[in-house]
Amino acid sequence: MTAVPSRTPPRVAFVASEADAAQAALAELRERYGTIPAEQADIIVPLGGDGFMLETLHRFVSSGRAIFGMHRGSVGFLMNPYRPDGLDERIAAAQPVDLRPLEMAASQEDGSCHRAIAFNEVSLLRETRQAAKLKVTVDDVVRLEELMADGILLSTPVGSTAYNLSAHGPIIPLGAGIMALTPISAFRPRRWRGALLPHGARVQIDALEADKRPVSAVADFTEVRDVVSVEIHENRDISMTLLFDREFNLEERVFKEQFLS
Repeated sequence: MTAVPSRTPPRVAFVASEADAAQAALAELRERYGTIPAEQADIIVPLGGDGFMLETLHRFVSSGRAIFGMHRGSVGFLMNPYRPDGLDERIAAAQPVDLRPLEMAASQEDGSCHRAIAFNEVSLLRETRQAAKLKVTVDDVVRLEELMADGILLSTPVGSTAYNLSAHGPIIPLGAGIMALTPISAFRPRRWRGALLPHGARVQIDALEADKRPVSAVADFTEVRDVVSVEIHENRDISMTLLFDREFNLEERVFKEQFLS
């Protein structure tokens, strides 16, 4: 009988937020599983909350490494539960979820353009006491001549349970192939609650009266102040893989959020 060769465990690198619980977990896991530089790893294990997970996604976006997060922070929607035992087995059995980010091109009055990506959402926000006045165009068709609001955001499915949900936007199941365009505290038109767009849509948002009503644009945590126009689309050339315990898979968590009161 021929022996089946044993499978080599993936090389794992641990990174952690500055939170005390995350740093304690980092020390425990490195003592148990060893320490290697992230550049030599197959899998990155971030320890913290969702904010740190976003930082990790941006940090390793060009590396092609899969991410298996464990919750040692505040909000942990994108994280697996923290358990130090059996990590190699958990990673081997994990369910992958591929994320594709939005890409933002934010233009300022002097003609400069700033690009950034967002795995959660791109949002436009008023900078002063006065409401923003915005024009919304989708695929070269003007859909709203004038939106007066605190702002507006375009969310990915994975980001639909974050800021988008707080702004009363819809939760989008993973794999639905759509994005959520959601107003933030709309004043006019009062009854507009947003729109669902196909993932291939290209959205342009122009700031009207930008000198009087300045607007900033934010892609996850990259902010550009005093924008006059922002173009947003899904970047299909970038993909990051998140790994989840099958009993805590992300698709089921997103689905369950729709039934929480």
